[in-house]
Amino acid sequence: MMLSAYETLGFFGRDPWWLVLLKAVFCFAFLVLTVLIAIVWERKVVAWMQLRIGPNRHGPWGMLQSLADGIKLALKEDLVVKNADKVVYVLAPVVSAIPAFMAFAVIPFGPADNQVSVFGTRTPMQLTDLPIALLYILAVASVGIYGIVLAGWSSGSTYPLLGGLRSAAQMVSYEIAMGLSFAAVFIYSGSMSTSEIVVSQQPTWFAVLLPVSFIVYVIAMVGETNRAPFDLPEAEGELVGGFNTEYSSLKFAMFMLAEYVNMVTVSAVAATLFLGGWRAPWPISTFWAGANHGWWPMLWIVIKIQLLLFFFIWLRGTLPRLRYDQFMKLGWKVLIPVSLVWLVMVASVRALRNEGYDFGQVVLYVGAPIGAILLLALVRDVIRRRPEPEESTQAGGEFDPMTGGYPVPPLPGQQLPPVPRRRSRAPQLQDALNGPDHSEGS
Repeated sequence: MMLSAYETLGFFGRDPWWLVLLKAVFCFAFLVLTVLIAIVWERKVVAWMQLRIGPNRHGPWGMLQSLADGIKLALKEDLVVKNADKVVYVLAPVVSAIPAFMAFAVIPFGPADNQVSVFGTRTPMQLTDLPIALLYILAVASVGIYGIVLAGWSSGSTYPLLGGLRSAAQMVSYEIAMGLSFAAVFIYSGSMSTSEIVVSQQPTWFAVLLPVSFIVYVIAMVGETNRAPFDLPEAEGELVGGFNTEYSSLKFAMFMLAEYVNMVTVSAVAATLFLGGWRAPWPISTFWAGANHGWWPMLWIVIKIQLLLFFFIWLRGTLPRLRYDQFMKLGWKVLIPVSLVWLVMVASVRALRNEGYDFGQVVLYVGAPIGAILLLALVRDVIRRRPEPEESTQAGGEFDPMTGGYPVPPLPGQQLPPVPRRRSRAPQLQDALNGPDHSEGS
């Protein structure tokens, strides 16, 4: 039986102080342990994709490589740049890492109806929940970006500053698309509470009901965490190392920790909003009645988080880094317009269904305008792609290899202009060796 939002939230706020502290320690330990596993997993999976061996020295099968990396970073010399703003320089890694942990407080690991017992006390499998839990996640995630911006500014160096500014622009563009994908979930679930959203995904996950929102969120979460192919704030090709260039030792380690904790957090949010949260997958839930009771829900959400982390790793080992203008164009000209149109369509469908319209009428009233808009867009695209006049593609046509500001290859029928070459120096060298009045054979 589905509980209302008020009944679901009523299970929170009743735990004794020691149990709240224990849950907070569990969330922290879960994130740190998952990060240690994810680092080794990423290095091994990418090595397998690239036909390399990967880490295999520290511990059995190299499983302690993350621990060795942490010890190595802790023992490195801790440098502070001479021209840095030292207070902000030291606080920036802290500002970046703490919000990454805070956002995990509202992730449900199981149902909220006190089904588990911890030392004899019945409690929900969640640290806390709020009527506006998803707004809390968006707010906390937005604070974390200040750590990156302040790190670039306080370093007193040009390239870290550019990396920090890139990260700010990146966050603004992809946070909008992420928020719009959340809005569709709000409309379908009728709540912003994470526990209530999981309850609403029965029997169908929102990834099936809202596929466009799910795809937009997956793309936005990769851009939000600065991961490949969207790792532009730390693009070593033109920024040396990005915002963390001037950091070393534990301060550098905190930036790396924040990145991986953010990966775990956005994966947990994706599992909660679109993949049923702690609910067992469809084949298991059909023949096993106890799959969603007791401690078993924790297993299902951990598996979903690990699969999404594998998706991050898969992208890194597959796709090359985007150019910055391509990346911003994807955020502003593709994701945001698509999200807006999809949100209007979802709201229209929900409004018509609430008014009692059947499926055929909903498809007619919503699908017909959308189809007309797509048809007009297709006709406009065909008209815009008419072939250029023949003289522009003839062999003798003028060709500019820097059209649009970037080097481009010639089109079919076009030829590169002749490359200016200096006169050959072979006769001059021959005269210098043999003399001006002697032939080669004299």
